Amino acid sequence: MVRTRSRRLVAVLAVLAALIVVAAGCGGREQQTGQEAKQINIGYIAWDEDIAVTYLYKELLERRGYQVNITELEAGPIYAGLAQGNPDLFLDAWLPATHEDYWKQYGPQLEDLGVWYDQATLNIAVPNYMTDVNSIADLRGRGAEFGGVITGIDPGAGLSRTTKDKAIPAYGLQNEYQLQTSSTTAMLAALQKATDEQRPIVVTLWHPHWAYARFPIKDLQDPMGAMGTAEQIHAVGRQGFSQDFPEVTEMVKRFKLNDQQLASLENEINSAPKGQEQAAAKKWADANPNVINSFAG
Repeated sequence: MVRTRSRRLVAVLAVLAALIVVAAGCGGREQQTGQEAKQINIGYIAWDEDIAVTYLYKELLERRGYQVNITELEAGPIYAGLAQGNPDLFLDAWLPATHEDYWKQYGPQLEDLGVWYDQATLNIAVPNYMTDVNSIADLRGRGAEFGGVITGIDPGAGLSRTTKDKAIPAYGLQNEYQLQTSSTTAMLAALQKATDEQRPIVVTLWHPHWAYARFPIKDLQDPMGAMGTAEQIHAVGRQGFSQDFPEVTEMVKRFKLNDQQLASLENEINSAPKGQEQAAAKKWADANPNVINSFAG
């Protein structure tokens, strides 16, 4: 009899212990789910405006308690990743032209969260001191003066494709100029050296970019429209983003920066030592409370 009661007691205790473990496990899952709901992954490309706004969002979202993971990728992998659910957010979709191919392929699987900048342009530019060169057409017949080179950025960029396949043929420059591609960093270094020495140089560039605030340069007129019209920069989320991140979605939909604001943000971050980008974003945010409050207040 005693043994039977003991066995029953042991059985009851075992059931209670199991229930406690299950309850604890459920509580752990609830807590983990809560933590995951505060994690957000942002992908970005190595374009200065995207670096700038990504670090700005990292700073602002972390102030709200989010754990923000940022990852630099090429544009193609970012769009493919968004379509598969990671990253959650991309802030630099150039539409309708520059990222047209990616949007055709992946757009139906993504959430367009709105336009935050609407004067994004692809350009060919020269220093201001070249007063007699004001149009892409003015480059014709002067190839030797520029060393036969248009200094470009990375070969896979939409800007490089547009310059090579559209602008150079449209203005009859193919027999005088070659588009020299490498990287944005190399292009800016060449621009720095040429402007320091007051030498001729022609580069591919785009708005928005901090270089316009840093160097004495001007965009060349494009009467044939070979470089395309002004584009919009969209924020894009993975499918289900707005449902999973309603607070962030509202922030993103209110987000707007004009040329001056974006140039100053880019310049602040670009001037910071490597590894201090978020500190620079914080400094800019603290110095521009009205801008921040307009979308994140």
